[in-house]
Amino acid sequence: MKKVISSEKAPGAIGPYSQAIEAGGMVFVSGQLPVDAATGEFAPGGVAEQTKQSFENIKHILAEAGLTTANIVKTTVFLSDMSLFADMNAVYATYFDGAFPARSAVAVKALPKNAMVEIECIAVK
Repeated sequence: MKKVISSEKAPGAIGPYSQAIEAGGMVFVSGQLPVDAATGEFAPGGVAEQTKQSFENIKHILAEAGLTTANIVKTTVFLSDMSLFADMNAVYATYFDGAFPARSAVAVKALPKNAMVEIECIAVK
């Protein structure tokens, strides 16, 4: 069985997918762009601000499942350019306390809406 997880505090899906799916005690959060759900716009600023907004969206979605970033076991970070890695990484580190989750970070040719960063994760209950 799978359960759809969604939050009105995070931007809605822009395609045929769910914000997150819970299955087997795990929550799979779709890639979160740095869109502020209240404005529909990217967080103003650079990759640091966009990384923060992507994580805030993740936090809202996880909260709907009764979870926090402490429950995240794996993340994948997509960057529009690997030169953004250090600034993203500095913000990324602030969202975890103690053991960091496993992570992949890759540069891609382009992200939806020309975002600088998109982050997806897997969390466990």
